[in-house]
Amino acid sequence: METIHYISADLLSIEKINEIISYDLKLELSEEARINIEKCRNYLDEKMKSHDKPIYGINTGFGSLCNVKIAGENLSKLQENLVKSHACGTGDEVPHEIVKLMLLLKVQSLSYGHSGVQLETVERLIAFYNNDVLPVIYTQGSLGASGDLSPLAHLSLPLLGEGEVYYNGFRQPSHKVLESFGWKPLILKSKEGLALLNGTQFMGAYGVYSLIKASKLSYLADLIGAVSLEGFDGRKEPYTDLIHLIRPHKGQVVTAEKMLEFLDGSEIIEQEKVHVQDPYSFRCIPQVHGASKDTIDYVKKVFRTEINSVTDNPNIFVGEDQIISGGNFHGQPLALALDFLGLGLAELGSISERRTYQLISGLRGLPAFLVNDPGLNSGFMIPQYTAASIVSQNKQFATPASIDSIVSSNGQEDHVSMGANAATKTLKIVENLERILAIELMNASQALEFRRPLKSSDFIEMFIKSYREEVPFVSEDRILHYDIEKSIQFLNSFQIDIED
Repeated sequence: METIHYISADLLSIEKINEIISYDLKLELSEEARINIEKCRNYLDEKMKSHDKPIYGINTGFGSLCNVKIAGENLSKLQENLVKSHACGTGDEVPHEIVKLMLLLKVQSLSYGHSGVQLETVERLIAFYNNDVLPVIYTQGSLGASGDLSPLAHLSLPLLGEGEVYYNGFRQPSHKVLESFGWKPLILKSKEGLALLNGTQFMGAYGVYSLIKASKLSYLADLIGAVSLEGFDGRKEPYTDLIHLIRPHKGQVVTAEKMLEFLDGSEIIEQEKVHVQDPYSFRCIPQVHGASKDTIDYVKKVFRTEINSVTDNPNIFVGEDQIISGGNFHGQPLALALDFLGLGLAELGSISERRTYQLISGLRGLPAFLVNDPGLNSGFMIPQYTAASIVSQNKQFATPASIDSIVSSNGQEDHVSMGANAATKTLKIVENLERILAIELMNASQALEFRRPLKSSDFIEMFIKSYREEVPFVSEDRILHYDIEKSIQFLNSFQIDIED
């Protein structure tokens, strides 16, 4: 197994990022990336020697101060002031896993040679990543246009020996950690502060992390749905390929195929049924889960493009001898995609809770609330309440953020994406979905025991056997909070290969 990932112009996929973080690969610049970075920086240095006209962000102020010309001797101070003044984050801290992704994505974007940064700056970001020196960043403060200014300012502060980082499990001043490595604070050159702060790496990192989790939870939604179908003594005809080939949405077809794979060899699914139809939450699994799969696929395409792009401003084109100020930092593509992803995942939770409700309703020969002696025992009555409350919260989180905009910077930045808010709330939906599916698994596995001595498929039986090592059958009332937490941990530890 490789131990190093080389930053280059090769396509960086969601699948590859998952491999990098799963196997803790170290980062290193390819020779191609190194040359592109140095060529761009050298071009900018030469340009500034002979160019006296204002170039936005290089020898001018920022935002609505873009018409204020800055003297050459102050260009380095200008960039340092930019980083410090924009570090205005607040709220919860960004999870460490997402901070690492921010470092990776920022390095990737700077490596193409259109940003004008020093090689030393990119190498220091790589050193932070490789040594788990993780800047303290906050979830609130980005409008998702002009890039993720505030979060990326906090990401960049430690380059200057400012701000705080986590290292060896402790939060500590950046300058102390730099001293321990023998690193000197960087002196930023013209354009560098803006290159570091302009960009979509906060939204991007949240999106990549959520997509990796979403791919796994989509698989688990199918698998747990199959266990629920067995516990409910459902029918398999709704998964027949003939139905889906005459409405061939990709996600729908794939889900139906997956359900039949999970159920292959089951005694329960093959036994004669008394009922003619199942409720929608079982019968329409291919249509509902499939639509969410298609949503995930679309969002992956958006993020695949974004993480292989240059998103700072202005952009430097060495071959064309041009420095152009534009708007690649605007997060609108990500904001819309993140809202869409949140909707798709919220629906997976919504239909999951409905299956849980059906399982506890005393139907199909199952005892009320899936417990012996109902009345004396409340059984699984209240976990459904919990799932319902989380589903309701997800509906609130699924309200689009991208439809909003607030004017900033004295009207110069008069339309923003709010993609950062879309990013943070989508992650909450992801985490909530995992909890909802964990509760469904608790109920489905309990219901399955009331179908004995019949057995499900070998795959489902193996899955449930593994789960039972963590969460045993509920024979009488006990504190189910612990079962829910163990179920969440079980799903969190479940390993699958994601497909890009």
